[in-house]
Amino acid sequence: MATTVVLIFVFLAVFLILSVPIGVAIGLSVLVGMFAGNMPSAFLIQKMITALDAFPLMAVPFFIMAGEIMQKGSMAQRLLELSRCLVGHITGGMAHISVLTAMFFGALSGSAPATVAAVGGIMIPSMKKEGYDLPYATAVNTSAGCLGVMIPPSVPLIIYGTTAGVSVGDLFIAGIVPGIFVGIFLMVTSYIIAKKRGYKGTGERSSVNETLVALKNSIHALLVPVIVLGGIYGGIMTPTEAGVVAVIYSFLVEGVLLRHLTWPQVWEILRSTALTTATIFLVVATATALGQILLFNNVPDMMVKLLVGITDNPYLLIPIIIVFLIVMGTFMDALANILILTPLLLPVVKHIGMDPVHFGIVMIVTVSMGFLTPPVGVNLFVGCGISKISIERLSVAVLPFLGAMIIAVLFLVFVPQLSLGLLGLKG
Repeated sequence: MATTVVLIFVFLAVFLILSVPIGVAIGLSVLVGMFAGNMPSAFLIQKMITALDAFPLMAVPFFIMAGEIMQKGSMAQRLLELSRCLVGHITGGMAHISVLTAMFFGALSGSAPATVAAVGGIMIPSMKKEGYDLPYATAVNTSAGCLGVMIPPSVPLIIYGTTAGVSVGDLFIAGIVPGIFVGIFLMVTSYIIAKKRGYKGTGERSSVNETLVALKNSIHALLVPVIVLGGIYGGIMTPTEAGVVAVIYSFLVEGVLLRHLTWPQVWEILRSTALTTATIFLVVATATALGQILLFNNVPDMMVKLLVGITDNPYLLIPIIIVFLIVMGTFMDALANILILTPLLLPVVKHIGMDPVHFGIVMIVTVSMGFLTPPVGVNLFVGCGISKISIERLSVAVLPFLGAMIIAVLFLVFVPQLSLGLLGLKG
């Protein structure tokens, strides 16, 4: 049994080093495990089909499509203007605009790379024009892009909820405050760096009238999280139904009311949604099969004994798990980390009395740092594509923001009410 597990992880590591797509790498590793363990040849296909036969997963393509519609429409620009009115006058104002817009847009897209592309595509050139150092400007926007998977609706939260057997609606509600909390930490970091380097604000504080005009222009975008989260919070819609509503609403606003969508853009939206969904679902299906093999080999029980054997003090054990997740995020996709590690780590945190919803939020925030760490950091590649700087320079520039996110995670761990407070109000 131990030989089977060792072979799976050895081959998985080799495939990842060879840059094999993560879904394919996991699937091939499962095949190796099947042959080594003399398992039935139909095992992989059966588990892949079973993994995708889950109602909450239907929300994934809808939220992806809604994000694509908003990214190709005008909502990002409108949110940017509102952010400019609210925080543009502060020291390092352009950086704060980037973070605040990413917080707004994260509540629309549910995707970190999409948030970087939508917000960074506008803000990085603008910051460069205003005299900001290009690596700093890119680092701010790539870091802020991580808020796209923290602030609900979020695809990783849906995947975690499905894997852990936790209510996706509860996770959405629990993710609101932590997402804003991490965003504030990023803004504080931006302010400190801007103060040190002498970056000023955008000028005078916007008047009340200008702010109200910007608010009016962006109201359609701001209503998306209100409708989605309000519907879920109020028990009117399931997360899947909320995803459908988000698609219909965003299409009507961008395509019919504002008329910012063309037929070629609609085709591109459908194409991008299909490709992204297929990529995610391949990872979900193969990782679920891998999780079943690990379960058959009692790996979760062994993980509990191993970690609890080190210490059963939650104040020491949880930081150990966080370090482990950060390390795993440097070479494995966030979704793969969630799918593979949730079945292994959830029994451990339950053993020490940590709420699964609380752990889910901590896990999502932690694995989101993988978007900023090479060699797998997707946000880094998107940011480099926009700014045309090397990944080495950008990797150094994001270090202060990574440090801020680590501190924020520790607050989320040891102050559970940041994640569970709104759920308490719901109860």
